[in-house]
Amino acid sequence: MGAETGRGGQVRPGSARPDMDASRVGGAAVRVIVDDGVGLEVEVRGQGPALVLVHGFGGAKEDFSDHLDELAAGHRVITFDHRGHGESDAPEHADAYSLDRLATDVVAVADALGIDRFRLLGHSMGGMVARRLVLARPDRVEALVLMDTSPGPVPGMDPDIIELGAQLALDQGMDELKRVMDAFSPLGTPAYERLISEREGYQEFCDAKWAALSPVMWATLIREIRDQPDEFGALVTVGCPTLVLVGDQDEPFVAVSHAMAATVPDARIVVVPDAGHSPQFENGDDWLRALCEFLADVSTRADRST
Repeated sequence: MGAETGRGGQVRPGSARPDMDASRVGGAAVRVIVDDGVGLEVEVRGQGPALVLVHGFGGAKEDFSDHLDELAAGHRVITFDHRGHGESDAPEHADAYSLDRLATDVVAVADALGIDRFRLLGHSMGGMVARRLVLARPDRVEALVLMDTSPGPVPGMDPDIIELGAQLALDQGMDELKRVMDAFSPLGTPAYERLISEREGYQEFCDAKWAALSPVMWATLIREIRDQPDEFGALVTVGCPTLVLVGDQDEPFVAVSHAMAATVPDARIVVVPDAGHSPQFENGDDWLRALCEFLADVSTRADRST
């Protein structure tokens, strides 16, 4: 599937909720209004080559806040909330949501900020969005980071359970979906269990993200993620330097990540130790080191080509 891109966006002053406050990481908040009238909450920080960080399903721009100081030391870092997430608008019609539409939003944010080419990191669903974008508009992406993601159906995803969850979100709302998920789903990897138990305020942060989610968004996008075709073959056309990042406990994404790295022509893989699906939280030091080494290499290549 090819993303429609290049529609642009308008910039307005941003907003911030107390539980997801831009000021706590020092970012400048702006509101980008994209072509269909949806407002996206965006934070911009630092100077240098543009680095766009795209969060995953159910996440928020604050998913990268731990590392913005370090990344902004050498980059103009852009984070934003997907539509239906965080502080961005949440249209109440399913046609407003698709992975291609989210890829269009990334380009619209870049256009609104006057950014032509950028380095792009996508986490989980954000990686699916990033993959669509780089395939549709390779001229816009200088370098790519695919993090804990898949270029096709996620192995082990039960289609019937996904459908039950989607319908529950639409019929009874996100609070009831969370109650059922908490009752019947295990907490997660050892790394995630440690994060929840040891990091003060992390559970409250997750609760705030959940409270901001749109049921229509949830149902529409989780169904598309479930039903997306296998696009491994298209990865051979990715022409930019690529880093594949994955936590060592994040099965089944570890095997998928090795396969992606073997398919993309100019790719390397780093498996982050003692980490699950969100290594930027679970082992932030090793995650940041791997990312910064890759970005430094991209900069070195760019300097040599000029």
